[in-house]
Amino acid sequence: MRLYRFLIPSLIACCATMPARAQTGTSCSDLTTVKIDGVDIAGATEVPANTPIPSSYPRYSGSLPAHCRVEGVIHRRKGVDGIEYGIGFAVALPEKDVWNGDFMMQGGGGGNGVVNYPAGASYTGEKSALERGFAVASTDTGHKARTGGFDFSFMRDQQAYLDFAYQANAEVASVAKQIIARYYARPAWYSYFVGCSTGGREGMILSQRFPTVFNGIVVGDPAMRTGLSNLAIGQWIPVAYNQVAPKDASGKPEIDKLFTEADRKLFMDALMKKCDPLDGVTDGMIFDPLGCHFDPEEIACKPGQTEGCMTPEKVAAIKKAFAGPKNAYGTQVYPGFLYDAGIAASGPLPGLLSPRSRGLFGPITTATTLDVDKAALHASDPLVEPASTNLSTFSGDGGKLIFFHGDSDPWFSPLDTFQYYRSLAETNGGAKEVATWSRFFFVPGMSHCGGGPSLDHFDMLSEAVDWVEKGIAPESIIATGPAFPGRSRPLCAYPKHAQYSGHGNTEAASNFVCQ
Repeated sequence: MRLYRFLIPSLIACCATMPARAQTGTSCSDLTTVKIDGVDIAGATEVPANTPIPSSYPRYSGSLPAHCRVEGVIHRRKGVDGIEYGIGFAVALPEKDVWNGDFMMQGGGGGNGVVNYPAGASYTGEKSALERGFAVASTDTGHKARTGGFDFSFMRDQQAYLDFAYQANAEVASVAKQIIARYYARPAWYSYFVGCSTGGREGMILSQRFPTVFNGIVVGDPAMRTGLSNLAIGQWIPVAYNQVAPKDASGKPEIDKLFTEADRKLFMDALMKKCDPLDGVTDGMIFDPLGCHFDPEEIACKPGQTEGCMTPEKVAAIKKAFAGPKNAYGTQVYPGFLYDAGIAASGPLPGLLSPRSRGLFGPITTATTLDVDKAALHASDPLVEPASTNLSTFSGDGGKLIFFHGDSDPWFSPLDTFQYYRSLAETNGGAKEVATWSRFFFVPGMSHCGGGPSLDHFDMLSEAVDWVEKGIAPESIIATGPAFPGRSRPLCAYPKHAQYSGHGNTEAASNFVCQ
């Protein structure tokens, strides 16, 4: 930890002793000659303004400014099966007269394995971080994906797994800071990390295991407790549905046919009728998720009733599925899921009320029973899980940590992230004290890291910057999105939610308050 704590002061001292000519920094091409232990600089290229960037995660089609792009590998080596490993990285350096003095690192997605373009385009508002003058870094976290975004074959190599689990991002941050200091002839003033899904998990890991590397961290829909979340969505929920789903000729459940479109409409109409108006306006969104006390029993068919209702068996299956997995003793193994506006959505990652026979990782189980105790026994991995709540060094060093999670995320329950946030209070002086350095935001309607009937465009980076550099804590963040053109709403920091003031245009965020 001392390396990171003293890196900035040492670089400042180093730069102060450089000849006067070096105070202007070095050229882009000269960065190929930078010597850093364990680092191979593969190239440093001047990229003209408006050069189209390759397809990458996150997808971005905006115009980038002129910048210097540095690529390299840290700790290149041969690993298991003779496969070449190393932590690939890229750093984008805006021109010296437009650099804002700060550094931002973007998180990865899925199993990583790709060095995505370091544009910093997620949750940064209308412009990418690079366009806004940040120096930006990205990394593959130590391996190359060979069969797509969810290739975890690298886990056979111990060091590659350690890099992915928690080591790589801190390594890349250290190297990126040294490159920045060399190029601009001074270190970055502040450092930020923004990520969602795997990137969200990475942000949590950094706050817990490398608490002095970043000043501000934004964590979205974190892929935390992945083994248990996969237990929930890959076994618990399908099994609950399979128990009442129609069967094919061989007796296997046909989960795709469990709910009809009429079933889903009936369910969603009842849910939205009860919970949509709670925020003061009926607009197809639920802004008070914790205040939504919808019970599917309300639409269960009574004896002799056959229309305008759902069979008791289907209702019971939904309640069991959304309640989350419990073991034989009734102990909650993984949190349940919220009843929200996006749970019936279709698409590549369908909502939990739109079950399919195939998921992201192949066929869904056709089992009708589940031993939760046995399944949960091997579902946790301490190397990769961001479970620690002792963030005294991070917060004591002035670090700020912002969480957000989509209420309709069908992969990682927003309640799991929320429970982690609340658990910070027990270790860090209470909820009031935690709120001085960390905030949590629910995002109504949003699926996993975006999409759904939601307002999924918002600028979390600026909120982190204002908090770190100006001491302005984020009370609310304005959100917009293509699902509701012309609409804006405030996302409010827990425990508040957006509530219509009762006056003015209901499409404008200015007419809502956080309460």
